Amino acid sequence: MFTDRHRTVALLGCIIVLALGAAWVDLPGNPGIHIHLGPINVDRDLELRRGLDLQGGLEVLLEADLPAEETVDAAAMQATRAIIEQRVNGLGVSEPLIQLSGSRRIIVELPGIEDPERAIETFGETGLLEFIHAGYDYLIPGAVVTTTEEVSLATPVTPTVMITATPELTPTVPLTPSVSVEPEGPVYQTILTGRHLTGAAMDFGELGLIEIHFQLNDEGAALFAAYTAGNVGQLMCIVLDKEVVSCATINQAIPDGKVRITREGGFPPEEAEDIVIRLRYGALPIPLRVETSRTVGPTLGEDSLQKSLLAGLIGLTTVIVFMLLYYRFPGLLADVALVIYAVVVVALYEFIPVVLTLPGIAGFILSVGMAVDANILIFERMKEELRAGKGLRLAVEQGFSRAWPSIRDSNFSTLITCAILFWFGSYFGASVVKGFALTLGLGVVVSMFTAIIVTRTFLRLIIDLDVVKHHRWFGV
Repeated sequence: MFTDRHRTVALLGCIIVLALGAAWVDLPGNPGIHIHLGPINVDRDLELRRGLDLQGGLEVLLEADLPAEETVDAAAMQATRAIIEQRVNGLGVSEPLIQLSGSRRIIVELPGIEDPERAIETFGETGLLEFIHAGYDYLIPGAVVTTTEEVSLATPVTPTVMITATPELTPTVPLTPSVSVEPEGPVYQTILTGRHLTGAAMDFGELGLIEIHFQLNDEGAALFAAYTAGNVGQLMCIVLDKEVVSCATINQAIPDGKVRITREGGFPPEEAEDIVIRLRYGALPIPLRVETSRTVGPTLGEDSLQKSLLAGLIGLTTVIVFMLLYYRFPGLLADVALVIYAVVVVALYEFIPVVLTLPGIAGFILSVGMAVDANILIFERMKEELRAGKGLRLAVEQGFSRAWPSIRDSNFSTLITCAILFWFGSYFGASVVKGFALTLGLGVVVSMFTAIIVTRTFLRLIIDLDVVKHHRWFGV
């Protein structure tokens, strides 16, 4: 029969496995997680990731280069942010931060960047969206092409008789593409550019499948009508910054500028959203200017990191000594739980991962003090029960049960505050607030686990083993 004692031992085993696993993740030379079993392929490096203020790098504030009285479209700014993020990822920067700040600004933080001028030049320019004529050559998405927008080889499109038909483009993906285009391939004719678009959206067709709609202005509609009427059966491709996004076969003439791109089986949501963002970006280009830029040196970050770690170590040691002297044996168990808490929190930072900044370290140090707050409430309740003449086992159980409402309410109010701060930091571009809220919130969650589960399991096991009998070892 599975008794309470067996349950306690089983729970203790789980805690030991968790602590050992977290300690393994925290090792400086951790090899990471690399699993390759059939279709399962996991490659994950486990290390503490430092933010801009600790690692050094580049911070740039971009602002819409438009008149102050002109309202900036929120969707256009979001699309601009997404394109900048794609460009920054191409630089190979580890853990970049690109976020909106208000309605007109974008904050770009690039930790560890070595060439600030190249980085600003890469993401600061407005992108070029083109619709090119590919003939019968299927261009693989991601291929780099040369178009008539950068060399003067444009051939005028001769308008032909327009055929009234249902506007529809059906992407054709042959199993074996007829032509594989290399970056230095032929020159493709640009039919339209992003300035001809007035909008783009993802929608569901008659069969409930995802398709993409976009609208052309009057000039673009006239050009597109002439082009599609004269090139039925051939391929047209969407290109952003000379990189192919998608290709489609022209099935019919499209006279009204309302274009619907469909695919057999529908578009996957992620791909459709990506194409729509690129189309919108071409339709609503936001010129940007560099408002401010600053380079953070790694020496300052390293010095701040060392001082922060020293402060955390001093705080942790002080709390451990206080708990041991004031609460005696339960304090010793709480100290062991506190060490497990620290090991698990750092492992979560590496596993999630959390980009560690100075405000984030401040959140962690604050959570260390809060980690023993629940233990203090529980131990004080236990002492009251022991003074009332109750036995150890009953005092421990009632101490936890009576302290739980206070622990629950205080920690949940802190979590709500962390959620509000995290939202504030995400919406207004205050990354320091966001990092502080994230590390503090994680610390509160783990501290509740160590106080309610770990410390309680230790106390139950000690009582079952009858190691400590006198009340004075419990601070009474």
